[in-house]
Amino acid sequence: MWFKNLYLYRLPKNWAVDAAQIEDQLAKLTLQGCSATDPRSIGWVPPRDGGSLIHAVNQQWLLALGVEEKLLPASIVKRFASDKAKAIEESEGRRIGRKEMREIQEEMTVELLPRAFIRQRSTFAWIDRSNGWLVIDSSSPAKAEEFLEHLRKSVDGVPAKVLKVTQSPSAAMTGWVAGGEAPVGFTLDQDLELRSAEKATVRYVKHTLEGEEIRQHIAAGKVVTRLAMTWNDRISFVLDDNLQVKRLAFLDILKEQADGQSENEDERFDIDFTLMSGEVAQLLDDLLTALGGEPATAA
Repeated sequence: MWFKNLYLYRLPKNWAVDAAQIEDQLAKLTLQGCSATDPRSIGWVPPRDGGSLIHAVNQQWLLALGVEEKLLPASIVKRFASDKAKAIEESEGRRIGRKEMREIQEEMTVELLPRAFIRQRSTFAWIDRSNGWLVIDSSSPAKAEEFLEHLRKSVDGVPAKVLKVTQSPSAAMTGWVAGGEAPVGFTLDQDLELRSAEKATVRYVKHTLEGEEIRQHIAAGKVVTRLAMTWNDRISFVLDDNLQVKRLAFLDILKEQADGQSENEDERFDIDFTLMSGEVAQLLDDLLTALGGEPATAA
């Protein structure tokens, strides 16, 4: 269980809540699966097949939101509706108006839904109660918000807030690149994006950041909006100007720690989750320090 993207939300540290109580509330909104005419279904699923809705290891919780969606492209509905409209026109000798055409498309959608393929996906999240984190593994803002919305719908009074920092990520990253020096515990890698106030964008991939060309872009007013970094030679990632951590990669030295420590898949899952959550918690602490910490009003 290794997360790849981090959407960060703050919880009160040592959030006083019981796993069994939360699980009882999640159980009221589990994934039921799509019926014949449902285009979509959403609900909680066990993070491990056959397990509980909250997978708890050393006070770290793992949750999973399942989604089923029927794949019914609009082009298919339009084609079937067009064929039906043509048949009506030929048999009744009249033209189909716009309103009736919309009604035919709606009828064809209902008719075709039971035959549509179903796509399944899960969005995982990790709750670190002691350190006050809700971390959603998603590369999509919409899916992260979908998870949080369903969590709030399922659990009374979830106190999650968007993470705020004293220094903007863009200003901090621009300073690091301009000065050629990463914050303590980090190194700057070779992927970079700069953007001007007019939205002109320059991207560098696998390119050294030490050249004069990059500094000239910064001097001309461009700011860094994405920067690849590595933390303590253990985790590489890309930080963006919205404080999202993307393309998380746990380096070999970390994954080697899990090798040979488990006797079965369940133990391996727990070991991976324990290592991932422990390392990411330390990474987030150091990242917050590098960005000046949280405002005094933050939870």
